Amino acid sequence: MSTYHYDLIVIGSGPAGEKGAAQAAYFGKRVALIEREVDLGGAAANTGTLPSKTLRETALYLSGFRQRGLYGVNMSFKESVTTRDFLYREKLVRETEHKRIQGNLDRHKVEIHYGLGSLFDAHTVKVEQSDRTVELLTAEYILLVTGSRPFRPAVFPFGDPRVYDSDTILDLHHIPPNMLVVGGGVIGCEYACMFAALGIHVTLLEGRDHLLGFLDPDVSQLLTRNMVEMGITIRFQETVAAVLVQSKQLEVKLTSGAELRADTILVAAGRSGNTDKLNLTSVNPAANKRGVIEVNEHYQTRGPSVYAAGDMVGFPALAATSMEQARVAMVHAFDLKYKTKVATFLPYDIYTIPECSMAGATEASLREQSIAYVSGIAQYNSNSRGQIIGAKTGFLKLLFETETMKLLGVHVIGEQATELVHIGLMALQSESTAERFIETCFNYPTLGELYKYATYDALGKRAKLEGSSKASS
Repeated sequence: MSTYHYDLIVIGSGPAGEKGAAQAAYFGKRVALIEREVDLGGAAANTGTLPSKTLRETALYLSGFRQRGLYGVNMSFKESVTTRDFLYREKLVRETEHKRIQGNLDRHKVEIHYGLGSLFDAHTVKVEQSDRTVELLTAEYILLVTGSRPFRPAVFPFGDPRVYDSDTILDLHHIPPNMLVVGGGVIGCEYACMFAALGIHVTLLEGRDHLLGFLDPDVSQLLTRNMVEMGITIRFQETVAAVLVQSKQLEVKLTSGAELRADTILVAAGRSGNTDKLNLTSVNPAANKRGVIEVNEHYQTRGPSVYAAGDMVGFPALAATSMEQARVAMVHAFDLKYKTKVATFLPYDIYTIPECSMAGATEASLREQSIAYVSGIAQYNSNSRGQIIGAKTGFLKLLFETETMKLLGVHVIGEQATELVHIGLMALQSESTAERFIETCFNYPTLGELYKYATYDALGKRAKLEGSSKASS
């Protein structure tokens, strides 16, 4: 008979924490969840995933961005938009998500303890509450899912109310005339697009010579072009050397010697795992200087009774993958004979304007592996639904193995790209070939038809390759 208070203690209530707790509880385990904040949901519900995506939709709505030029309609930006206009919907979505998470945990009979949770030993968690009282809880297993926070380089004066990170930007005081976004990663590009849609002049600094290097180059180039056309000034191979606080504006000195002035600065310099207050040395899981914990394929740390998932285990640090990691961890811990591994193919989504998404191999990765492939592309503006919604740019690119025409990769940029990618994701997961898309009857008019025509394009290219090969022989 176990003498532990619980079978599982989860520290953190973000996507990984909620789903890990629910997974174990679903199979009859006694579960406690520790949350240090007043609101459940972690960064995903409160400062990151849902708030930023809601703000994106709000920016598109307030600016009439989707309607610009459609059927001759010229929507103009609301002249006196306020931060209340901008943040109103985000607050409603956040409140609804809090209720959903609470309801899910209640339904699974997960006990919630509010306070700062840390490891006391391999089976004990110390919970320090706001009134300084301390509670010790024990469990057979512990799941660490404390998420991450924005990394704050010392060069930026975050004490100034005009300097924000990707969490504090939700406390924006007013809509500024211009904004400097530092960092051209996913978060920086997403916020640059949504603020540009609101009519703010945005300057984006990126230390490399291109945006989002993990994307297909054609996708990255089109995104860059669209951002420039939105009015975003992109300065590549630039980093900040110093920021001088002036009464009217912030003076920014770049390492190149150039100087900029900005009303507001948003620093998007990556994130660090929230591991510094967990007392990790008590069970010996390793964390690097950016707070990333080392885990095995089962998301088990060096302490066998302690698991970790989500942002704190590093790439890809997405809400969707974090949920799956926590589920897999709990299946392994309790030997549930259920979901034993995270999916082979993972979707990556970027909520820029336009959206970008991908799954599977890239052309670069196929070349590195010396895999012969053929690509097929279908343009949004040649698709009936694309024409209806006024999509002037955007495309779907499919990568197939040349000999078998097995699907290897899916890359999309355009309206609803983060939804459209799932058709290709399922095809990748089932190891489908080009025949799958040729045989499928897609609704008309839909963006889903892009799959059929991208496949036709790939088949045509393959036929030309075969013809060239025969001619040369």
